[in-house]
Amino acid sequence: MEKSSIIGLFLGVFAVGFGMILKGASLSTLANPAAFLIIIVGTVATLFIGFPLAELKKFPALVKLLFKGQQLIPTQEIIRIFINLAGIARREGLLALENHAQEIDDPFFKKGLMLIIDGRDPDFVRDVLAEEIEAMEERHQSGAQIFSQGGTYAPTLGVLGAVVGLIAALGNLSDIDKLGHSIAAAFVATLLGIFTGYVLWHPFANKLKRFSKNEALLKRITIEGILSLQSGESASAIEDKLKVYLPSRQRDFNTQPAEDTESTT
Repeated sequence: MEKSSIIGLFLGVFAVGFGMILKGASLSTLANPAAFLIIIVGTVATLFIGFPLAELKKFPALVKLLFKGQQLIPTQEIIRIFINLAGIARREGLLALENHAQEIDDPFFKKGLMLIIDGRDPDFVRDVLAEEIEAMEERHQSGAQIFSQGGTYAPTLGVLGAVVGLIAALGNLSDIDKLGHSIAAAFVATLLGIFTGYVLWHPFANKLKRFSKNEALLKRITIEGILSLQSGESASAIEDKLKVYLPSRQRDFNTQPAEDTESTT
């Protein structure tokens, strides 16, 4: 579970709600169906207008990812796997890795291993896997852009909601009580627009971009490991090469795979 998303959402709601109380504003003011309709439904409408339906179908999966988190193999485990595979390749040759490749769940990793087992040229292997990363980043960018655009549209719709509310307020100039209530309600739309835009939509887009960057880095580490295997480098050489991708404080770890996971699963 991606706890930071839940913590951030809670803190955002708490900050605005408690801040309103400290400012003397009533939370009951937020119970404004018209404001929610303009901001929430209006933002969804702009996304439908701005994006193809095929891309919007990914939205539920993206929301799930934001709260469930990425399921990636830790970099340390990737290094352990390559050290283990390097020992096998040095003793038995690259063809001996085929059985181990079938045990790997990651399609990208498995594809890279099968390419070198099939004897493909190193430049071809690098190009194919690099194109896989590029295509993945393009898909991820389109998903993050949905949230980025939502964050752009929501505050603007908040202004639209405020204008609509003020129009209604101007119709109550003869009644001071109704006028004050109408003006307060008008700015609820602005509050919701800014809150959803800058506390939800834009931060979620940023998190998706970070997820994409993390996955791309892991895949680039995988490419380096695969090409090192193909060139016949020793386990220690591969270890030294791949550890440079880790922060200094994380480089001192046990590189020996556990006995029950000596295969590459």
